[in-house]
Amino acid sequence: MTTTTELSPELAVLRAQLKCSFTQIDDVFEGCIADAQQRLTQQGVKDYLKGASLICMIGRGVEPVLQFLEVIPELAERVGEDIILLISDSVWEVTRTPNGVSIPPFMATLGEAGRRLGSLDILKEYLAVLFDMMERTTGSIHGHHTTMPSPGLPTLLQNIPYLLSQISLDGLRNWIDYGIRNYNNHPERQIDYFSLQSADSKAMLSRERHGTLFIDNERNLNLYLQALWEDKDYLVPYSTGYDELRKPLPYYDKLGIRVPDVYDDSKNGISGIDRYRALLAHIAAHRRWSTKIIADNYSPFQRIAVECLEDSRIEYLALLEYPGLRRLWLSLHPVPDENECNEKGVSCIRHRLAMISYAILNPDHGYQNENLLEFVQRFHDLMLTGQSSTAEVAKIAVSYIARTRRQEDQAAKIYFKNTEVDYRDDNRHLWVFIEEGDEEEQFDAPERTEEEEVNSLPPRHYPEWDYHTKSYRPDWVSLYEGLHPSGNPADIDKLLAKHSALAKRLKQMLDLLKPQNFVRVRYQEEGSELDLDVAIRSLIDFKSGATPDPRINMSHKHNSRDISVTLLLDLSASLNEIPDGCTQTILELSQEAVSLLAWAIDKLGDPLSIAGFFSNTRHDVRYLHLKGFSETWNEDVKGRVAKMEAGFSTRMGAAIRHAGHYLGRQTADKKLLLILTDGEPADIDVSDEKLLIKDAYKAVLELDQDGIYTHCISLDPKADEYVSDIFGSNYTVIDNVQSLPERLPQLFMSLTK
Repeated sequence: MTTTTELSPELAVLRAQLKCSFTQIDDVFEGCIADAQQRLTQQGVKDYLKGASLICMIGRGVEPVLQFLEVIPELAERVGEDIILLISDSVWEVTRTPNGVSIPPFMATLGEAGRRLGSLDILKEYLAVLFDMMERTTGSIHGHHTTMPSPGLPTLLQNIPYLLSQISLDGLRNWIDYGIRNYNNHPERQIDYFSLQSADSKAMLSRERHGTLFIDNERNLNLYLQALWEDKDYLVPYSTGYDELRKPLPYYDKLGIRVPDVYDDSKNGISGIDRYRALLAHIAAHRRWSTKIIADNYSPFQRIAVECLEDSRIEYLALLEYPGLRRLWLSLHPVPDENECNEKGVSCIRHRLAMISYAILNPDHGYQNENLLEFVQRFHDLMLTGQSSTAEVAKIAVSYIARTRRQEDQAAKIYFKNTEVDYRDDNRHLWVFIEEGDEEEQFDAPERTEEEEVNSLPPRHYPEWDYHTKSYRPDWVSLYEGLHPSGNPADIDKLLAKHSALAKRLKQMLDLLKPQNFVRVRYQEEGSELDLDVAIRSLIDFKSGATPDPRINMSHKHNSRDISVTLLLDLSASLNEIPDGCTQTILELSQEAVSLLAWAIDKLGDPLSIAGFFSNTRHDVRYLHLKGFSETWNEDVKGRVAKMEAGFSTRMGAAIRHAGHYLGRQTADKKLLLILTDGEPADIDVSDEKLLIKDAYKAVLELDQDGIYTHCISLDPKADEYVSDIFGSNYTVIDNVQSLPERLPQLFMSLTK
């Protein structure tokens, strides 16, 4: 490339990484790369150049590349560098449809979208809205392949900056959905709708235009937080219209304070901006006065009582500094009726806690309940001492629960009317969990200990196949990987001793499988014997004054067996069950089988990795390493296998892709992925039973294209109903689970002969 000679050597290297020969780029490259280096990390710059190269390959001219180079540095600095490749891959996906003409207006919306939406999560949702609209409005003549571009997409993209200034992302989705449902078969009217020319387009926009947008008031809210509370942190918006499991609540963590992207005026006439101020004041008070306590010491009822009274405590302290907050908080706090919640079989725990919260906040509450009045007084007595703390108010909360506990509190039906204090956060910051348990499911991303943080890696995002639309949902699954905690290696030695007779039979089979022929591996600094040719050459170099080659040894290795194996274990909650006719859980039997298999493969000398996985919605797929390819069957590995635990669900597709990611890096001629599972793919955020089955099938196909052979060992007697839909004929069903420790090593040997 001749133009690189005009650049400095450093810039020439970077220009060479941008695989794009448009001469127009040379004129702006130096300025663009300077902006990128100032805003992005070194890896971010690499992704930046890679993404620009990919967009250059789509064949749409120089305009999309220039737009990418100009807008991405600021966008990635604002929302995170993960957006870089997401945008380039998204553009690449658009080129596989007839909508290539929409790429320039799409690129033009990114800068304003990043400024208006403010966070990576919401920006991903914004992209999902656009691509959903594109897929639903792209036409097909014969009904099989899309051949006609979306008529409304270009005009929609041109109006995106205006639309985002008027409505929230949820409102945008509703507005777009109305246009698709009503005008998908009328191209001209669809264009009129998305260009804001038709009457119903303007009417729908007016209906969705409500509330106070966070992005319009971000600077004022930041100043409010700093001026009144001397607190400075990132305010990160989240969308209230895309939650799949439950209504999201504000919270804060190490990454910032999470707030709704829009607040409507309350029924009491409190404006959206005042609702934001009430929320930030409450969170700022928590950050100043709350301290963490150990959650394992409390029951679930005690915890919600502690959270309620801690909310009241920090608000009491805040009111000492800013008495005017009482009017604002009182206007937003629900007013529970003392005479309600009397129905039998209904839990009133939330109702009682809302009453005590309101009574503490409002001295003129008017309640007559003796227990409530006593504990409100105890709360005020504590606060008058001036030495209050989270731990001290927790004692009052526990006593209140013990005093007012009723049998109906255990009922599944819970009374919710006038109990939700929506300006308060979810209080996840209060708790420290020593032992993992079901309670941690209340948050999508449970707080982790320092050890887990050290042993874990940043999330990896994987696509998921949607068989309805026959397309991938990009970056749909977040997978977190880490090193499995360690237990007692002696437990595994006991299991191997228990199966000593089986181990002897396996050893006889292993001797038949072991490769016998050797090949020399030359040029080794350490080896089994001297390589005379290299040694003589090194001696000559030494005598002549040159630097001799120290690699004068050689070793030998087996040449007839070149295979790498990954054993992927389903660690979902169903492994804790005891099958009929067994005295052990499936997890305990799996531990024995994995131990025997790892011992056997170690004897063979094949590279083996072992990992387990489970999931808790698409936002939290866990991938735990038990043994790496480079590790031997040692005490560390035994300790991790001994600590194996089961929980949550089975989102198999992402785990298969991640296992293939590591297995694909091996240099072996044969690569085998063994999947041990006891049920079909499933997760709590998926109601369509076929969705994750189809995704797992797609993941298996992806690995097959990469030369990785996948085989499933299922412990589900009903597996024949679905396992062939995922793995074809590459599966084995073990009906007698108790025989797993014997069958698994034998199956491996039969697959690798």
